[in-house]
Amino acid sequence: MPELPEVETTARGIAPHVVGQRITRVVVRERRLRRPIPRNFAASVTGQEIGEVRRRGKYLLLITADGTLIIHLGMSGSLRLVPAATAVEKHDHVDLQLSNGLALRLRDPRRFGLMLWTHEDPACHPLLSGLGPEPLAADFDGEYLFQRSRGRRVAVKPFIMDAKVVVGVGNIYANEALFAARIHPLRPAGGVTRAEYRALADAVKKVLRHAIDQGGTTLRDFVAGDGRPGYFQQRLNVYGREGEPCPRCGNEIECIRLGQRATYFCGHCQR
Repeated sequence: MPELPEVETTARGIAPHVVGQRITRVVVRERRLRRPIPRNFAASVTGQEIGEVRRRGKYLLLITADGTLIIHLGMSGSLRLVPAATAVEKHDHVDLQLSNGLALRLRDPRRFGLMLWTHEDPACHPLLSGLGPEPLAADFDGEYLFQRSRGRRVAVKPFIMDAKVVVGVGNIYANEALFAARIHPLRPAGGVTRAEYRALADAVKKVLRHAIDQGGTTLRDFVAGDGRPGYFQQRLNVYGREGEPCPRCGNEIECIRLGQRATYFCGHCQR
């Protein structure tokens, strides 16, 4: 599933090519996404000029004077910028053709993504209104996590993956941040100390920023590229490394299922 760094990299990659451009034509080949694309979608969006590209959690927001396009990549989606006449491939479901001759093309093999239009403030939209703070924002810190966790019996890993607590900390980076902070993923959230949450908040920021920096190496190739930022090329400490030696102590990395998610950790380093 695309995580926050991939969505951030996508936002940065498309922004120079779409901001200031008018949507001249909308081609919808498949309406059956996570939320079906309504019949009036093309009529609502055509003619809109994109003024800004933002990210909120894992949602991309294309801001216009009249409203906002909200895009989510789901589990397998990607956005590419291609010349509008580029041949369509399987799973290319929506094209937003632009006044500069490019098309912003949504590819989504599993159709769990979405693309919708709202005239209202996107922060008030039901998909966004209940989201917690951004993990890279100043209001997300150890004290915030400590206060939110009091009395919570849920394990700390799903706690920090809860979008109502903090938005956009997906499975890969929850694993990596907990390893960096030396916190066992099964610890009850309410039993983690204030000092440990300070370390965890710092680790979340660090691993996300590092991933975004890695993804930034693909920005120059975003037009006509494969739409998949390269941050996954980075070396991860625990994620996907079951049975390999821990880079810190040499013990084997373990993997368990927690909340139906693969959870990687070092049982010696993380307590």
